[in-house]
Amino acid sequence: MASSTVTSSQPERPVRPNLAFRQLRGRRSPAEFAALVRRAAREIGERVSCDARYVGRVEAGEIRCPNYAYERVFLHMFPGRTLTDLGFAPRSSVRGRAARTAGEAPEVPAPDAGSGESGGIPDPYDPQDPHEKDPLNHEESDVLRRAFMTGGGATVAAATLAPLGLNTPAAAAERPLRRAGTPEATALEEAVRRIRLLDDRHGADGLYRRAAAPLRAAYALLDAGATRQTTADRLHAGAGELAISVGWLAHDSGRFDDARSHYAEALATARMTGDPALEAHAFCNTAFLARDSGRPREAVRAAQAAQRAARPLGSHRLMSLLALREAGGWAGLADRTGCEQALVRAQALFDRGRSDADPEWMSFYGEAELEGLEAQCWSTLGDWRRASRHARRAAHLQDPHFTRNIALYTAELADDLAREGRPDEAAEAGLRVLGLLDQVQSSRIQTMLAGTARVLLPHRRASGVSAFLDRHASLPRRV
Repeated sequence: MASSTVTSSQPERPVRPNLAFRQLRGRRSPAEFAALVRRAAREIGERVSCDARYVGRVEAGEIRCPNYAYERVFLHMFPGRTLTDLGFAPRSSVRGRAARTAGEAPEVPAPDAGSGESGGIPDPYDPQDPHEKDPLNHEESDVLRRAFMTGGGATVAAATLAPLGLNTPAAAAERPLRRAGTPEATALEEAVRRIRLLDDRHGADGLYRRAAAPLRAAYALLDAGATRQTTADRLHAGAGELAISVGWLAHDSGRFDDARSHYAEALATARMTGDPALEAHAFCNTAFLARDSGRPREAVRAAQAAQRAARPLGSHRLMSLLALREAGGWAGLADRTGCEQALVRAQALFDRGRSDADPEWMSFYGEAELEGLEAQCWSTLGDWRRASRHARRAAHLQDPHFTRNIALYTAELADDLAREGRPDEAAEAGLRVLGLLDQVQSSRIQTMLAGTARVLLPHRRASGVSAFLDRHASLPRRV
């Protein structure tokens, strides 16, 4: 069905959260609700690949009106209600926002605006959220490409981390993205670097939402195709690394379901293209997430899978980090022997030094991170004295550039000291972390501080504890 023309002079509609849909989810997690959606679809013979990320996009207002498949499923789930009752905009108000200009390719039936689905058929690049074929995303990727190609540092940072204006006059005037070449691949790689740099300095909470748009643009670049195979390989690797970076931002800000989806996306890309380096990285982060999500056995398996993928790459430092990921899983299983063996292996591999085979993304992995991850293992095993010793070393050794990690290691130190029975030293370390929170936004760190505060409550009279508790209590509450 042909879409009507929408001129570039029309103002961009602000995104409004879908509170009605959120209320219908109730106390179920996004993943649990997504499972109900898929089950309801099967009941009526529909096929949708709903997951927690799709539910989040609906609730955030990014999907103003679902496609017809989702509409039928939702109306089946909530009989007697209309799309408007479910918090969506009328279909007539969102039709045709991706109209083609004269002289372009023939009109084809377009997916509904912002639907996240195309007739229920998953896109091969994203089995969990097949929205990349939406023509809007071709415009988005073009905005990203041009911003990277024409701008300096400020422009690149803005294109990487700000929501891209799809309805700006400049975007509307552009034709759909041509096949990608070297400039686009370079732009994508630069996006990954800048996201990692900003995370190192400031933490994830303020970055995650803004980093999702460049990720969609990256997969739109893949969908557009590349001028040669070497460029296609770079685009796949870059998109996979960007998915991992965005997944880490979700992970560090407590959005575990989103992180799992992004890591799976990167792993699928790695498997499709036969990229062992990307596969090892995706499994590495999956192991870390599994540990943090309370799935230690999965953490061990993912870390071992990462080591199998990474072995031919020849990077001792990468194998060292992956051994630490495995150690974290064994610690979660309360297997002290397995944990100690993995820690010894990690240290021996680390001591072999750096090499040209070390992946670029491992720039964070030095002696400080080795100490910090070992501290986490001992903390999980309940050996607070040993944990605090390693955490103190980690905070002392960390390069000042990695502000977030300094805050993380110091928060680990505060918690270990508190549980070890040294409340005054714990409060001192906690106050140092609080002093960094104007620069660092990390739900992980705030969660650790909250746990430390609970442990220190009975010790309010100890030196410095009252000051820490009062200052911690004055922090803005996270929503």
